[in-house]
Amino acid sequence: MGREPPLQGLNAADARDRLKSEGPNALPIADKRTAFRIILEVMREPMLALLLVGGSIYLLIGDLKEALILLAFAVLSVVITVVQEARTENVLEALRDLTSPRAWVIRDAHRIRIDSAQVVRGDMIVLAEGDRVPADAKLLDSHDLQVDESLLTGESVPVRKSLTEKSGDENADRVFSGALIVRGTGIGEVTAIGIRSRMGQIGHSLKTLTPEVSKLQTETRKLVTLFALVGGAVCVVVVLLYGLLRGGWLEATLAGIALGMSMLPEEFPVVLAVFMAMGAWRISKARVLTRKATAIETLGSATVLCTDKTGTLTENRMSLAEFRLKDGQVASADAALSKDFLNLAEVGRMASEPDPYDPMEKAFHAFARASDGPEALPKVLIKSFGLRPDFLVMSQVWQGDGANAPLTIAAKGAPEAIADLCRLNAGEGVAMKVAVEAMAGRGLRVLGIARAKFQGKLPESQREFDFEYLGLVGLADPLRASVPGAIRECRAAGIRVIMITGDYPITAQSIARQAGLFEPGEIEAVVSGDELTHMNEAVLAAKLKVATVFARIQPDQKLRIVQALKANGEIVAMTGDGVNDAPSLRAAHIGIAMGGRGTDVAREASAIVLLDDDFGSIVQAIHLGRRIYDNLRKAMAFIFAVHVPIAGLALMPLVFGLPILFGPMHIAFLEMVIDPVCSLVFEAETEEENVMKRPPRAPTEPLFSKELIAWSVLQGALALTLVAVIFVAALNLGMAEDEVRALAFFSLIMTIAALIFVNRSYSASLLTALKRPNAALLYVVLGVMAMLALTLLWSAARDMFRFGPLRWDQLALTLGVGLTVLVCLELLKPLWRKWLTA
Repeated sequence: MGREPPLQGLNAADARDRLKSEGPNALPIADKRTAFRIILEVMREPMLALLLVGGSIYLLIGDLKEALILLAFAVLSVVITVVQEARTENVLEALRDLTSPRAWVIRDAHRIRIDSAQVVRGDMIVLAEGDRVPADAKLLDSHDLQVDESLLTGESVPVRKSLTEKSGDENADRVFSGALIVRGTGIGEVTAIGIRSRMGQIGHSLKTLTPEVSKLQTETRKLVTLFALVGGAVCVVVVLLYGLLRGGWLEATLAGIALGMSMLPEEFPVVLAVFMAMGAWRISKARVLTRKATAIETLGSATVLCTDKTGTLTENRMSLAEFRLKDGQVASADAALSKDFLNLAEVGRMASEPDPYDPMEKAFHAFARASDGPEALPKVLIKSFGLRPDFLVMSQVWQGDGANAPLTIAAKGAPEAIADLCRLNAGEGVAMKVAVEAMAGRGLRVLGIARAKFQGKLPESQREFDFEYLGLVGLADPLRASVPGAIRECRAAGIRVIMITGDYPITAQSIARQAGLFEPGEIEAVVSGDELTHMNEAVLAAKLKVATVFARIQPDQKLRIVQALKANGEIVAMTGDGVNDAPSLRAAHIGIAMGGRGTDVAREASAIVLLDDDFGSIVQAIHLGRRIYDNLRKAMAFIFAVHVPIAGLALMPLVFGLPILFGPMHIAFLEMVIDPVCSLVFEAETEEENVMKRPPRAPTEPLFSKELIAWSVLQGALALTLVAVIFVAALNLGMAEDEVRALAFFSLIMTIAALIFVNRSYSASLLTALKRPNAALLYVVLGVMAMLALTLLWSAARDMFRFGPLRWDQLALTLGVGLTVLVCLELLKPLWRKWLTA
């Protein structure tokens, strides 16, 4: 058909060479947390300070061995924390890479999407509405291009960019890094990247994914602060009473330090940070990028999921399926087509962008390449009239071969808008409506096609052309195979799914029926954008309680829908991909942007980005979000429960005048067990059986609910009671103090192991939970057992911990204590299950 050859762009080898020689298209990232910086932050932790103070006191009293042990534990504590923090930082760095801006470039004559950091000088970048300009560039081609340069100039009015109409502006044919394309399309050749770009010279820095302070973080910080204050006060009182009543102020200080370490739940913020970072990483493996940590919290609360149709419920793999001429003739795209049908398809192609991004426009081009259409068609595009929210038609003006040849204007758009553009009479309008409904009823996306001839000065509006209506084109976009199952899963989880689309109502209804959006026996009502326009807020709020499909919806109407759903008390997740979707994405509790076809503006406004635009990925993210929150609650419950017997056994000897059971060294050893259990075992735990069979969690529900705290205290109290009984009984039986300490310590470790198994699952039985794979649990348990064996069998280690030898019957007793705790709590668990799994 005589088209111009495609632009070649750089070849891959040249691009690699320039990237290597000139560096990435990025500005330096400040405040990256290095290992050294993490160590400095860890040095300020209260637990480390307590260990170091304890070690110093042992040095003062001449006990070098104890001092070195505490110093070793302090170093080990730093190493564990640094490893955890570095793991979290690496995950966040990977997420930063995922969330970095993307750019379309032409290389080796192919359009590809790459990380904007990989853009090099000389690259040909493709610009479309909603994109951020990745680097400074000189335009090679533009169609109705308008750019928001407020990031650079502070001027909010969009600037028109053109190759021909410079209007005295030397930058009229140039675009700059960081600017936003608000209208039109263009192709530019990159002239400057990174620090050499206009933005780099001004000194702006790129946005990066940073963890934000969430409700959970605030909640845990308050709790840790409360425990620290209470624990500090108790420690001071204990030190004073011990020193005054027993004498020996250094021993009193050591006892106070041990008690302080036992009461400080410093694991809470560490575990929360690990869970949030690892949770975001796990969700990213499902092709879902979490840009905001709060999204993980909110995912489990979503009650309504508003989704687009094209590309989310469907495959976004458009193809021309059916043609209808204005005289009523119908043909399938698979059949041998006459000249009139081929002409209809070709005008549709001419009404599309020459180098399209939209799937429907790609379908027109693909059909043209595969068929032999008309030959004598104009080849030079001279002007574009873009879509408007109030007029869904786009027109392209083409120059003929001769200087005096009339211009050809090709238009495509919503059938009703084409009818208006062509000024169809009432009879023709009714005939078009009947044809559209017949095509849409089979799930086809329907577009009207029109053409006009014109000579003279071009008007300002496409409405001023004398268009001839040519016919309709139906495009097919098959439903994703995963969608019906995903919608059933949403329904079982108490989540309503609402389709909001710009498509024709009958098409939307057909796809909704195929997807299973309508409940059995439900009236398949569809609310149109026109109907929505005439609804007040009260009527809309009432309609949203029963409506499932909204069609012919404009982006600004999406915002109204989100606000009305929120007014109804719903927790709203909303998908979007365009510039105009940004307000609704920002207004929703969970904004979900399309990573494949979505604009950078939509991505920036969202909390979550679907990297593959698949509806099933949203449901999987909700699934994982609920699992992450469940496991976080289990870890927090375990921490709470474990600190009860540890603090109790540290305090009891001081209150009742018994021999001091645990020193700072023993508490530090226990912390070495608790930390990896929380951050490894519970984080890797698989989901509960009912994770997607229960209603959404109330957004106001605290992480530490009264029921969870009561359950944790009950667990800890039972463990404390049993170990305390063994401690007192052993003393009364005349056992040596070192043997009593070993017996009580081993019993406590066994109860902690029991608490791990108790808290692994709230909905499943112990046998079912044991069958769940969790390699981290096996490694942690084996590691703890090895350390215990070392302290028992190696005399030097036994002396350091001040343990006496234990007989096999005494070891069996400690194991029996653990089994008793496990069995008793498993029998009691059903009483709390309805609160813990709600």
